[in-house]
Amino acid sequence: MGQQYSQPRSGTKLQVIGAGLPRTGTASISRALEILLDGPVYHGGTQAFLGPEIEIKTWIRVLNKWRPEGISITRSNLDLIKERVDGFVAITDSPGSTLVRELMAIYPDAKVICTVRDVGAWERSMATVSTKSTQWFLRFVLFPLPSLRYFVDYINALRQQWFLKFGETEPVTSSSYDQHITWLKENVPEDRLVLIDVRDGWEPLCKALDLPVPKDVPFPRINDSQSIDDFAKKHVNRGLLRWGVIFCVVGASAWAFF
Repeated sequence: MGQQYSQPRSGTKLQVIGAGLPRTGTASISRALEILLDGPVYHGGTQAFLGPEIEIKTWIRVLNKWRPEGISITRSNLDLIKERVDGFVAITDSPGSTLVRELMAIYPDAKVICTVRDVGAWERSMATVSTKSTQWFLRFVLFPLPSLRYFVDYINALRQQWFLKFGETEPVTSSSYDQHITWLKENVPEDRLVLIDVRDGWEPLCKALDLPVPKDVPFPRINDSQSIDDFAKKHVNRGLLRWGVIFCVVGASAWAFF
């Protein structure tokens, strides 16, 4: 997860399509791009869950209408994506990382940067995410929270797209990761595609963007796993607190009535 919801900036040109799958350092690369490109970055998970409801509702629509390779991209999907992403210097994380074909059609000059990670570690990390994001109680607990009340629908839409694209939902395996990297290498022009491991710091990213390494600025090191754990605990507790307030109000009203 990124750190906070980002506001678009009018007139800003999208320069980077982040093709790295979740749990590959997308929060770190998002912050790094904000620093290098001096503009807001659209981190998909953060924008969908912490932004106004139009964010998550739009991505649910886009994902539910998504179709695999060989089927034409719908104009309406391109328009919906553009509405959300215009005004940002880059987009990272899901769902953008599996909508590269669409994003390249909208932003033909953008560099495609894919964050990579040891495949075994990625697979284990995704298994943890899958377990936590498909808990049976989430729809009920999150219902009082704007945007997050659609969390389960959003996850289901993502799972459907991953099944159509990679042939699996969960447990997500290295097959999805390998298919994704292969697709990028086969479909993104060589001069536009860059694979980056965030552990390597500023140099590879700055080289890809032809920008100088920031002086006296450490490369962002944001622990995706810890960020997601903190996010989940915070908002599950918020949901439970809201339900507690609702039950208290209803109980007090019923008591007063009788």
